[in-house]
Amino acid sequence: MKIFLGADHGGFHLKQKIEAYIAKKGLPYEDVGDRELDPGDDFPQFAQMAAIKLLGEDEKTDPRAILICTGGQGMCMAANRFRGIRAAVIWDAFEAHESRNDNNANVLCLPARVVDDEHETWKEIIDTWLTTPFAGAARYKRRNDQLDDL
Repeated sequence: MKIFLGADHGGFHLKQKIEAYIAKKGLPYEDVGDRELDPGDDFPQFAQMAAIKLLGEDEKTDPRAILICTGGQGMCMAANRFRGIRAAVIWDAFEAHESRNDNNANVLCLPARVVDDEHETWKEIIDTWLTTPFAGAARYKRRNDQLDDL
């Protein structure tokens, strides 16, 4: 698994924490930006870079992306513009599990305003999301295929 990390100014500080966290776990990753705090940057460019890189990877390697902005929604909307991307805004471990198990989400969008808290909620979310396999039920596969046919 390779993880692509991206964040705008609203998620920049959390991305730095996440990068250190996944590096400590020994997981391969690539930072697609922003690489310095820029209050004037825009989230769509980072979502696009992550989506293109993710889609360029061999699907068998289970590539994923983690995108962070203030509320998570903007990154999610931008990433979901790409066929084959299944991005989900996640705020707790239960939703992290469901997004992987049922929807085979390949992009985790985090709302920094919500999950970068004193309990470091983002750690449990990331751990759950990275370790939960796709259930692969026929109805789940069918629904994912329908998304790609839209």
